[in-house]
Amino acid sequence: MVSQALAGPFLDLDWAQTVHEAEIKLSITQYQIVLLDIELPDGNGLDLCSRIQVQSPELPIFFLTSHSDLSEKVLGFSAGADDYITKPFNPLELKARVEAKLKKIQALRKTIDFLKWKEIEINKSSQEVRILEDNKFKSIELTALEFKLLTYFANRKGNVIDRETMLNDIWGEDVHVYSRSVDTHVSKLRKKLGPVSYIIESVHGAGYKFSPSDKPVS
Repeated sequence: MVSQALAGPFLDLDWAQTVHEAEIKLSITQYQIVLLDIELPDGNGLDLCSRIQVQSPELPIFFLTSHSDLSEKVLGFSAGADDYITKPFNPLELKARVEAKLKKIQALRKTIDFLKWKEIEINKSSQEVRILEDNKFKSIELTALEFKLLTYFANRKGNVIDRETMLNDIWGEDVHVYSRSVDTHVSKLRKKLGPVSYIIESVHGAGYKFSPSDKPVS
């Protein structure tokens, strides 16, 4: 019934019969949405939902289960579910709810993938950066690490970020990189930003802050 309800040219449905199988699939494939039962052969769907939320907090989870008690629904939403659908379900309702959620995700991704301020444009999908120079936008070439560093700042506009936090978030806790090497990479990035290098502001004794001149432009 789920396959028939969601069948279509733009949607591929993957199936896992156990918690173990689901966790393997989730570790190797990027999904847009998860439909999850509570009663599973080798575990509890509520526990799996909580684990998924820790690993992939942005991944929407719909419970699709015969558990209809209000207490079960509350537990489902407390575990991080986005929706709760009880069996027996109407295939048209399931299709409508899933499609509505996927449309919202796509709209949000378009917004997140493209960031624009008065003096800089960042396109995450194409990894293109353009800066305002002589009253017109000009593309600049960044290395993968420089682009990652720039988007890291842009996603945290106005926040002061210390070097240790940047090291852990960008390079990882297990990678041995000196905190002062952050300054080197930021310096190289600023040099490429040229006339708009001021958007990455040094905060004495604290770290760095992304400070463009205005709010993002849609």
